[in-house]
Amino acid sequence: QVHLVESGGGSVQSGESLKLSCVASEDTYSSACMGWFRQAPGKELEGVADIDRDGSTSYADPVKGRFTISRDDAQRTLYLQMNNLKPEDTAMYYCAAARAAFVFAEKEYCSISWRPNDSAAWGQGALVTVSS
Repeated sequence: QVHLVESGGGSVQSGESLKLSCVASEDTYSSACMGWFRQAPGKELEGVADIDRDGSTSYADPVKGRFTISRDDAQRTLYLQMNNLKPEDTAMYYCAAARAAFVFAEKEYCSISWRPNDSAAWGQGALVTVSS
């Protein structure tokens, strides 16, 4: 059964920080890729970050240097630390799971950060609002 539950959203001022958490069911957490994507009102889905089972990470350009994705395998929990938030970061943030986009030299590569529609499962979302 697919199960992803996000928490940690809220309203902050520009420059402040938030940390999102996502607890996954055992089956879902075993996915090759976990990540986050977001959707602002009236806009398309936008990839944010992803992480594979080995801990390799990828980030979308708008969040590089400000956001950090991590995972706690013992707790089956995915995190997104968001620092120096900007008004353009305002969106609903979704935790997601996906298969590897491709495998090369026995390494799995994830695509949630740049092709969020590859996600096979996602949670209900956590709203992040950043005011200037």
